Amino acid sequence: MADDVAWQARKLLRAARSATLATARDGQPFASLVTPACAADLSMLMLLSSLSEHTAHLLAEPRCAILVTGTPADLNPQTAPRLSVVGRATPDPDPELRARWVALHPYAAFYAGLGDFRIFRLHMERCHFIGGFASAHRLRPADIAPDAAAVGAVAEMETSIIAGTDAAMLARIAGGPEWRMASVDVDGCDLVRGEMVRRIAFSAPVADAGGVAAELRRLSAAAARAARCG
Repeated sequence: MADDVAWQARKLLRAARSATLATARDGQPFASLVTPACAADLSMLMLLSSLSEHTAHLLAEPRCAILVTGTPADLNPQTAPRLSVVGRATPDPDPELRARWVALHPYAAFYAGLGDFRIFRLHMERCHFIGGFASAHRLRPADIAPDAAAVGAVAEMETSIIAGTDAAMLARIAGGPEWRMASVDVDGCDLVRGEMVRRIAFSAPVADAGGVAAELRRLSAAAARAARCG
């Protein structure tokens, strides 16, 4: 599978803040709105209430699918890039995953700590990416997954990267002040201001903290050039 297809699919998945979850109970399909976030390794995270219909479905039958969509190229909604991820979603008690989800959905902080909410992690088995008209691609987890060593290298330094990134640089990249970095991974970073979240994709996946720093410098320089030209 072409690298650019996998990269486009990964960028779409990383940026998704809402999606459609498909579950089933006793053979009856059910679709609902969920608000996903990606873990560093690209697996999808969902904060779900035990009171929700889809949660009961997943506890009885973890097989499910999630559809994420991008922005259409024109008035035809079928020009939107979209990715269907098929797999199994199970509860994951790791507090770091919950913290990551909350960081990318700051508006939900007031209820994310309630006892009936749990993080479910989708373990990808296959996916189907449509990049636009006549651009359909079946992808395996190995096709789309980031390099495990790179994921670990960036995750190990994530706290230091966030703490050490200059506020003025973030302001240039985001196009305004008061943005802070909420998370960073091999494919990009997430900036937050109040309850607004912006996904900033790198030009290509990076291998380590040095690669992150280089991409942030590149993004900052490009923003500065654009500002001068504008």
